[in-house]
Amino acid sequence: MDVLATYRRLERLPFGRRAFSLAYQFAAPYFLTIPAQLEDVEPGLARAKMRQTPWVRNHLGTVHAIALCNLAEYTMGALAEATIPKTHRWVPKGMSVEYRAKACGTMHATAALQLPDPVGDRTELPVEVTVCDEGGLEVFTATIRIWVTERR
Repeated sequence: MDVLATYRRLERLPFGRRAFSLAYQFAAPYFLTIPAQLEDVEPGLARAKMRQTPWVRNHLGTVHAIALCNLAEYTMGALAEATIPKTHRWVPKGMSVEYRAKACGTMHATAALQLPDPVGDRTELPVEVTVCDEGGLEVFTATIRIWVTERR
């Protein structure tokens, strides 16, 4: 699926973002474990949100740490698909995270990536992801390192 072209085609339709988000989740079914929706996808930037529901809560009643990690990877994946040239492929290589505050309510994730020019073969790139609550408080950050190689 050409993520960027499909997103741009569907975002203009009623419920188009929701339909796109569901199709994106089915492409990697583990993403179905969180109630996430992509809000914006473009080269270099992606935004998503996730509602706090009973199945993403921890024993403290806040959003579970791994649900936040899943939201970060969900957002990063859409960003990578929209940003990495079609001549290349990518795969996550590692993730480092920081939990900065209690995560309550709807979470808003932003992933950003600056591509080098040119994108070489066998390149490791850091994708920065920030997750904020509804009030704009930063509750979680992640750096997801992706390994980018040329398609052969």
